[in-house]
Amino acid sequence: MNLILASSSTAGSTGVLLIWIVAMIALMYFLMIRPQKKEQNRVNAMLNDLEKGDSVVTTSGFYGVVLDITDEDVIVEFGNNKNCRIPMKKTAIAEVEKASDGYGDAPAEKKAENAKPADKKKAPAEDKFEKKK
Repeated sequence: MNLILASSSTAGSTGVLLIWIVAMIALMYFLMIRPQKKEQNRVNAMLNDLEKGDSVVTTSGFYGVVLDITDEDVIVEFGNNKNCRIPMKKTAIAEVEKASDGYGDAPAEKKAENAKPADKKKAPAEDKFEKKK
């Protein structure tokens, strides 16, 4: 009789062990793999919506504006220097801020009414910069 009890308890512990293994795999999926896939889908959508004129931040922390886009690469202009145009992989872009005219979703008539002429006065920091040239 002891032999029958021993074999049934071994089968029961094997079943519990299998349930624990399945539970651990499910937990790893929901805590590690699923969030990573969601983030990758978000990044892919961001890069697919990339357009000319969008402001971007690269993975190395540089701010720039997209000038041209191909399937795998983009040309980004950095800073005020118009000659600083660097081709880079799309995957090197960490953040994208869509280009906007600053008026939100206002109709075209409102945009024309709200447009202000550019001020001719320069900021003191800009004067210092130009003097160094």
